[in-house]
Amino acid sequence: MMLSMMILSPRQPGNVINVYLSPLIEDLKKLRDEGVLVFDGFRNETFQMCAMLFCTINDFLAYGNLSGYSVKGHHAYPICEEDISYIQLKRGRKIVYTRHRRFLKPHHPYRRLKKAFNGS
Repeated sequence: MMLSMMILSPRQPGNVINVYLSPLIEDLKKLRDEGVLVFDGFRNETFQMCAMLFCTINDFLAYGNLSGYSVKGHHAYPICEEDISYIQLKRGRKIVYTRHRRFLKPHHPYRRLKKAFNGS
């Protein structure tokens, strides 16, 4: 079984995402705790089915909304947390995250592209 949900709006729901998610959460709790009566067409009988949510697939902004983690601003990358490296562009308010080469293997081809990076 697969459940899909898209929230169509010119703006993201932000903190009011619980309006969209609360019916889903109630249904998931019922599936986990009590189960629901389901008809099996092959055996021609009904049975009590219990289920649970295994994983979700989201884009980065949805991940921030669902987890409550900030995905904007200076500390927007959850893996690095406090060890994040960023610079703010002078002509604009964009934040650029740097030092990604540190995660590459020692002999990765990008490590030789020193002119393409700012040296840090």
